[in-house]
Amino acid sequence: MALTALAPAKVNLFLHVGAPGGDGYHPLCSLMAFADFGDRLALQPADAMELKVTGPFGAALDGAGDNLVLRAAHALLAEARRPVAPFSLSLDKQLPVAAGLGGGSSDAGATLRLLREAAGLQIEDARLEAIAAGLGADGAACLWGRPVVAEGRGERLSPAPPFAPVDAVLVNPRVPVSTPEVYRRFDARGRFGEVTPPPAPDAFESAAELAAWLATLRNDLEPAAIDAAPEVGAVLETLAGEPETLLARVSGSGGTCFALCAGDIEAEGLAERIEALAPHWWVRRVRLGGPWE
Repeated sequence: MALTALAPAKVNLFLHVGAPGGDGYHPLCSLMAFADFGDRLALQPADAMELKVTGPFGAALDGAGDNLVLRAAHALLAEARRPVAPFSLSLDKQLPVAAGLGGGSSDAGATLRLLREAAGLQIEDARLEAIAAGLGADGAACLWGRPVVAEGRGERLSPAPPFAPVDAVLVNPRVPVSTPEVYRRFDARGRFGEVTPPPAPDAFESAAELAAWLATLRNDLEPAAIDAAPEVGAVLETLAGEPETLLARVSGSGGTCFALCAGDIEAEGLAERIEALAPHWWVRRVRLGGPWE
């Protein structure tokens, strides 16, 4: 019998990025929320460990040998230090690749959770988070898929102020955006952000209140992402000009943008209009919050 897990899309509601340190890494501060939509991972017994990738964006992955799903599995098996019965993993890739949605990190997190459960591994949550963090900057946050404020390289997590699930629309121009290239352009600009967590209310009572607070913040990588892929700027401009949009912003290093809406009717109307205006874009109506399973 297969075990399955959602690997939800990650959205950076804000993302402040500081100057790189001596090790070349940029400190950051970000509020991350997770969509009720994403990739789907399944694990079941098999004669040998293997990974099957399907879905509309499966062909866009670099190759099974470097897939974060397999890297996560091997890292967990090394931590277990005992034999584990062979298994197969199936990844249904529903999220665009190189899209600023943390798809690879979320896939890795789902792998760690599923494999620990399936193999009955006695590995504590804190150690699982450390393994996830070692797989990428979004790894620790994407492991559990719940709203968090991430600091440092993304490994220092604290709970986000509570908010009810927010209706939103995700739009990607189907243009992959290279994170290293975005950071290269960001560094060249030299406009580094403050990475101290901004003052926030104890809780947000509505989507409008959350959007108003976020409007005082920013995504420091947004200009560099638009420089790297002007199509991202076209998506952002389109979303920002629609009446249902409370706030439009780029997520992560691009190229997906999101629009927060007051409710599901507004989000549905916005998604339908964007699909009609630009049928070649990837559009999904979602709720942001988490965890969803």
